[in-house]
Amino acid sequence: MPWPRCSGYLNAATAPAATWPRTTDSTHGLRCAPNRLLDQPKPTQANRIWVSDITYLPLADGAWAYLYAFQDMASKQVLGWHVAATMPEELVTTALQRAFLAQPPTPELLVHSDRGGQYCGNAYRALLHRHQAVRSQSCRGDCYDNAQAESLWSRFKTEELECREGPAFADLAGAQASAATYFDYYNHQRLHSSIGYQVSYAAHQQSLQTAALNCLA
Repeated sequence: MPWPRCSGYLNAATAPAATWPRTTDSTHGLRCAPNRLLDQPKPTQANRIWVSDITYLPLADGAWAYLYAFQDMASKQVLGWHVAATMPEELVTTALQRAFLAQPPTPELLVHSDRGGQYCGNAYRALLHRHQAVRSQSCRGDCYDNAQAESLWSRFKTEELECREGPAFADLAGAQASAATYFDYYNHQRLHSSIGYQVSYAAHQQSLQTAALNCLA
């Protein structure tokens, strides 16, 4: 069933730029990881590379909520996400913990992000290390390094936010409920042309099963 596309969402482009929240601050002075996606072919198997990003959601009282998600680069499945009223390191680590619960990572899983300070903190780095995952971050000033994660937000804002009657969510709980509904649809119903018009959950499971059979062969 296709997701309905409706009018009514006030796109961020219609608001004064000065009011937009800044989701990436690369002037934090912390040590960033190298961009390990460079010179690598796009993965054809699931659970090899995850991409991630933060976006902002408008609330009715003029405040913002912040949505963070981890997505498998090959299967397109959204594995873990979190919505909060602020965007400290905990926003990222909570989403990552949920992703690890949904999909135990393979050793040397590459987890890519932009250069925000949330991805340089001790808790985030320790969580990756504990699961034998490898941190990767975009090059400075190059938004195309994380294009797939940006594309996810474009789909979310087109297919979910534009269907709302008002320009904003009533409150944080409303934003959380909307994200839950959309990601359930995105993983289990939406067809993705880039993976042969499959749903991402099915493509993810099929890839894992194929990899397991190849290991036994």
